[in-house]
Amino acid sequence: MRLFFVEDNAALQTTVARSFERRGIQVHGFAEGRPALERWRAHPPDVVLLDLSLPDMDGLDLLSAARAAQLTTPVIILTARGTVGDRILGLNIGADDYLPKPFDLDELEARVRALARRSRGSPGSPGAAVETEAFCGLRVDADSGAVYHLGLPLDLPPREAALLRALLARPGHAVAKERLTGIVFADDLDVQPDAVEVVAYRLRKRLPAGSVKLVTLRGLGYLLKAAD
Repeated sequence: MRLFFVEDNAALQTTVARSFERRGIQVHGFAEGRPALERWRAHPPDVVLLDLSLPDMDGLDLLSAARAAQLTTPVIILTARGTVGDRILGLNIGADDYLPKPFDLDELEARVRALARRSRGSPGSPGAAVETEAFCGLRVDADSGAVYHLGLPLDLPPREAALLRALLARPGHAVAKERLTGIVFADDLDVQPDAVEVVAYRLRKRLPAGSVKLVTLRGLGYLLKAAD
C-alpha cells in the first residue's frame, strides 16, 4: 500500500513514516500542497493523509482541487482544527474521514486500511488488489502486512518482517542502512547504529532456501536478489 502524507511538521512526518513503513505501508511525505497535488495527479496513491494548515495553501483548497480534477483517492484529514464546522466542510468537499490531532497511530492505521479496502472493493470483486507484485515467490499482503512465499505465510518476528517488507518494496535495489534502521526500529529512539545488522543476520536464516538472497553492500545498505 502506498500513502501520501501532506504535512509541514517534519517530526510528525518522520514518526508516521517510520511507524507505517514498519507495518508494510509506503509513505511519501510532502511539506507543501502544490507539489503533493502534482504528484497525486501523476501517480495516485492508495490513501492521502492531509493536514489543513499548509504553508503554501489551505488543505481544503488542495482537496477541492483534487476532487475537481477527478482524483478519487480516499482522503483522511488530520488537523488541529477540531471544530464541527471544519469537519463538515472537509467532508462536504470530498474528505472520506477526519481525525483530530493528536491521534493514535494504531487507530490511524486501522482507518487507512479500512479506506483502502473500501476503495479497492471487496475481495474477489473486479479491480480488487490485496497483495503486492510477487518477487521470487515472495509477496506482501497489503491489508495485513504479512509476507508470503508461494502462497504460504512466513513465520517472521516483527523486526525481521519489517526489514523484509522494506526490501521487497525495492527488490534488486539497494536500500540504505539508515533508512532500514528507521523502519525496523521505528519505536526505539535509542537504537544502536549497527542493530539492523543483527536483524539482517537473523532474516537470512529465515529466507526460503534457493529463492532469494539478502546481500550486504558495504557503505550502501542491503538489497534482495534472486538466488543464484
